[in-house]
Amino acid sequence: MTVYHPTHLDATLDRTVVLGYSRIGFRVRRRAWPPFPPQALKGRTAVVTGANSGIGKAIAAGLAGLGASVTLAVRNTSRGDAAAAEITATVPDAVLPVERCDVADLVNVREFADRFLGKTDRLDVLVHNAGVMPTSRTESPQGHELCLATHVLGPLLLTELLSPAMARAAAARVILMSSGGMYTQALHPDDLEYRTDDYHGATAYSRSKRMQVTLTPVLANHYAGAGISVHSMHPGWVDTSGIATSLPKFHALTRPLLRSPADGADTAIWLAATDRLPSGRFWHDRRIRPEHYLRRTHERSADRDRLWQFCAAAIG
Repeated sequence: MTVYHPTHLDATLDRTVVLGYSRIGFRVRRRAWPPFPPQALKGRTAVVTGANSGIGKAIAAGLAGLGASVTLAVRNTSRGDAAAAEITATVPDAVLPVERCDVADLVNVREFADRFLGKTDRLDVLVHNAGVMPTSRTESPQGHELCLATHVLGPLLLTELLSPAMARAAAARVILMSSGGMYTQALHPDDLEYRTDDYHGATAYSRSKRMQVTLTPVLANHYAGAGISVHSMHPGWVDTSGIATSLPKFHALTRPLLRSPADGADTAIWLAATDRLPSGRFWHDRRIRPEHYLRRTHERSADRDRLWQFCAAAIG
């Protein structure tokens, strides 16, 4: 099995952050990438959460362009229908069912999974892309901090509920859309719900993205026996409406360097379309990346176990 570690130049780009996460890094790296084989995903099925705009819509379009049937799992089905129409304009034969799924609402996640399993016997690709960055501490219908619910608990529950359909597929894979912002954050196992510290939306977002990356090898081990691989990744700095709204100063400062949603979607599409990749790893621009750059963010195995046990209890 080939292990996709970065070259010296690639690693240097990554450590500079600005060069590696911006459109500059993407343009330098993609020169060495072969094109996707036509219809690489023909006959396969996929689910993409948060697929009505930005990176999620670009992922759905990319998967559909390779022949997959892609379910757009969205909170707002009107926006989902509009996204499906836009994708169909460029991929005329795309199969793009739209289903309501508020990933932060565990009841709604169960409802979506029941509907999906009632219609589809097999699932090849599950992309957890839906994201939020609230300006103040907000709770989900089940009383969980919203970033935790959207980025961790909902995806864990949806993966578990859809795992029988993925087990019936050949080499199914789960892809978690994380963020380079997680490099600044540790786990905080004593305050996973962000109740005691002064709340900052960007910090809550990054903490939950750290949780995703921490749990990736745990999930990979959990589902290995079913033939399901699990990957987490970050897309770099991408020009999306969510970034413009949630981080206006950052967006204004870096806009000339930001990637397009299609650039940010590339690694997720590549992970979906490429077989025999090592499971349980963290990726960026088609390469395995370190999970930590700062000593203070490293977690103990006991902290990882506490996170897993907390999440398992929270999703029932």
